Order: sequence, then C-alpha cells, then structure tokens
Amino acid sequence: MVVLRVEYQLQVERVLQTLKKDLPTLFEEDISYGIYTQDIYFQDPVNKFKWKFNYRIIFWTLRFHAKLFFTKIYFDLHEVDQDSEDTILAKWTVRGVLRVPWKAKVFFNGYSTYNLNKDGLIYQHIDTWDRKPSEILKQFLRKGEDS
Repeated sequence: MVVLRVEYQLQVERVLQTLKKDLPTLFEEDISYGIYTQDIYFQDPVNKFKWKFNYRIIFWTLRFHAKLFFTKIYFDLHEVDQDSEDTILAKWTVRGVLRVPWKAKVFFNGYSTYNLNKDGLIYQHIDTWDRKPSEILKQFLRKGEDS
C-alpha cells in the first residue's frame, strides 16, 4: 500500500512539473498529452467537452488564434500547486495585444482546477475566469495605451 502511495505521489509530481513546463508556452507550442486520460473532460466559460482528441483541438485552436489575432500574447503562470490529494490548482493571467490598428489590449486572470484519477492522471480540467467572456470581448474595442 505504501508503494502505491509513493508511486501515486511521484506521478503527481510528474504532472506538476509537466504543467509548469507546458502552460507558459501554450500559445507557442503544443502541450504534453501523456498526463491526461483519454476521456478527459474540459470546461471553461465558453467551452465544454470530453475526450483527448477534442482537448488537443482546443490547444491547437488557441495557438492558431493567438498567431492570427495577436501581435503579442502571453500566458503568465503564477503558481501550480497540489491543492489536495487528487486536485491541482494553477493560477494564471492571459494578456496580449490584438492585431488591430488601435492595438487593443486583452487581459484577464483565471485558474485551472485539474482533478486526478487513482493513477495520477488528469481526468477533468475546469477553467475559471475573473470576468465574463463578454467583458473580455469588450477589451477588443478599447484603444491600447501605446497606440
């Protein structure tokens, strides 16, 4: 039993290290999918789906739209910690400059809650934002400070 517990905690440490490595560059390069279950469930204020194939598509879409719509975009990872035995919490900020003549700036904070199964793999990822999607979209219309 102790061996299983140690193995589980080692797997959790691998997940934590992978998230710390992957998240800051998610707009530039793909993440590692080995820490997620095949039937991963994802939810944020605008999306809700299940399965790793769809999870891969959402990250591809984020990278595609980041390159298409932003001159600069950052995912600032503030912390990633094991919140409980089967939960990891990541706190972050998204900020960027839209590819529009008035250089609108986008900024919002959020956190990701990752739930782990008995094997230490992420089976659920829930994102919470500090504002409504409509409030984030309104930022697209505001003129940037250094325009």
